[in-house]
Amino acid sequence: MDIDVLGALDVRENGISITPTAAKPRQVLALLALHADQTVPVAALIEELWGERPPRSARTTLQTYILQLRALIATALAGDGSDTSRTAKDVLVTLPGGYLLSGGGGKSDVREFERLSGLGYRAVDAGDHPGGARLLREALGLWSGPAFADVQGGVQLDMEIRRLEETRLCALDQRIEADLRLGRHREVLAELTVLVSRYRTHENLHGQFMLALHRSGRRGEALDVYQRLRTTLVRELGIEPSAALRRLQRSILMTGPERPLETTETPKRRLVPVG
Repeated sequence: MDIDVLGALDVRENGISITPTAAKPRQVLALLALHADQTVPVAALIEELWGERPPRSARTTLQTYILQLRALIATALAGDGSDTSRTAKDVLVTLPGGYLLSGGGGKSDVREFERLSGLGYRAVDAGDHPGGARLLREALGLWSGPAFADVQGGVQLDMEIRRLEETRLCALDQRIEADLRLGRHREVLAELTVLVSRYRTHENLHGQFMLALHRSGRRGEALDVYQRLRTTLVRELGIEPSAALRRLQRSILMTGPERPLETTETPKRRLVPVG
């Protein structure tokens, strides 16, 4: 089974899609696919579908959705014709307290992203910035859009979507950091222009943008980025920029465009809500 969730949901058994078009069965498959080879509790699936006020028929209705998914799986298995002993119940398994979608050793874009980004982090930590940038770029290339872009999420999926977005941001942050250390300042400017507009309170992205602008001979614009961020942080969150970001601003103020900053390191990330 091949599973893609970093963009539109696409689950394939033997190359045949088993992704339903109806909204709620689609939600069920999305949660099972994200946690492939793990038991997803019935309670979690019910909360995903109906929130805190499920109908009395919730369990029965959920069982109906499971049957609909198994029907799609059975069709896919029949279309393959190579293993008649494997049934839909072997793929979507009923277990005490929940259900498990068996990946059968197939591809998962989430797992591949986690593998590649983990290798990328380790390469960067070891000082291999070219290798780290390459691995992180490959990991980020697995995203074709927001996670579960075509699924109407409930409580559980919304939480998972936020978690996945955070992992993507972390990988993006580290890839840009590696590119800056490799002197690719002009190459990342366009990307950072979009990112700081989208994540208006993300300090590390703003710090990277400031550094890239300064190293590209655009010192005034780098300082403008700091002032816009400070205004946003004070107005929306009631906080000042971090000490590390203030130090970067002072370094840019004191260093002319013809002289490099003493360090290429951007401020360490401070966890504030991203807007």
